[in-house]
Amino acid sequence: MAILVDRNTRLLVQGITGTEGQFHTEQMMKYGTKVAAGVTPGKGGLTTLGDIPIFNSCHDAVAATQANASVIFVPAAFAADAALEAFDAGLKLVIIISEGIPTAEMIKVYWEAKERGARFIGPNCPGIIAPGQKVKIGIMPGHIFKRGHIGVISRSGTLTYEVVNELSTHGMGQSTCIGVGGDPIIGTTFMDALPLFEKDKATKAVVLIGEIGGTDEEKAAEYVKAHMKKPVVAFIAGKTAPAGKRMGHAGAIIAGGKGTAAEKIAALNAANIPVAERPDQISDLVRQALTK
Repeated sequence: MAILVDRNTRLLVQGITGTEGQFHTEQMMKYGTKVAAGVTPGKGGLTTLGDIPIFNSCHDAVAATQANASVIFVPAAFAADAALEAFDAGLKLVIIISEGIPTAEMIKVYWEAKERGARFIGPNCPGIIAPGQKVKIGIMPGHIFKRGHIGVISRSGTLTYEVVNELSTHGMGQSTCIGVGGDPIIGTTFMDALPLFEKDKATKAVVLIGEIGGTDEEKAAEYVKAHMKKPVVAFIAGKTAPAGKRMGHAGAIIAGGKGTAAEKIAALNAANIPVAERPDQISDLVRQALTK
């Protein structure tokens, strides 16, 4: 199986007529994702990419197509409202690819999702992919992913691709890969995803890709030590980053002496989680963990 998405996922693409929306919708469809509809206000009644219907609102799209998930490619200025509209239409899974969304707006999205019992992934993320289920939601390059039993959770999109390529090259396919995003306010954290991987029968081990800033990795280490039976291996980016300087992601900043790579690695090691020095070492660590 997989977590969060599977062959029954029927996707709604918000912003389907934009340049990014068009390109990535086509790529998702080629991978096997069931794209049910698109939403672009003012273009309802049209079709795109063959026979994908376009609607003016999420409410109309869900009512007509029974879509059960959404991906957002709209500009940052409208992305938070797009997510709120998706929740209001009853969608329980929303993937927000857009970057540059103000933190204050994401706080509203976060609490609205909590109130409605919905989940979102992102923002500023590459999305989610389940190779064995032939479903890809977001911008991940599908050709590097292989069907298998390794779960991947990552704060970094490009590191996800590098690590997955290493795993696939060494014969270790993936069950589900989630790029959670690197912003200060995200909808799905390591702590949210780890229990799902622990319950997933298709997942035999988990790779956690973290970076400086925040305390998500430390919390994940505590959870793994207390609750997980499946092996977890990790990589932490940003070991040479200077304190007080943002490195790439809005959430990747060391402040007040907290969130350093050294602190995160120490917490992971204390939980008996092997930490790779380089991404190309992860496949060996996974293999060793699985044979213990």
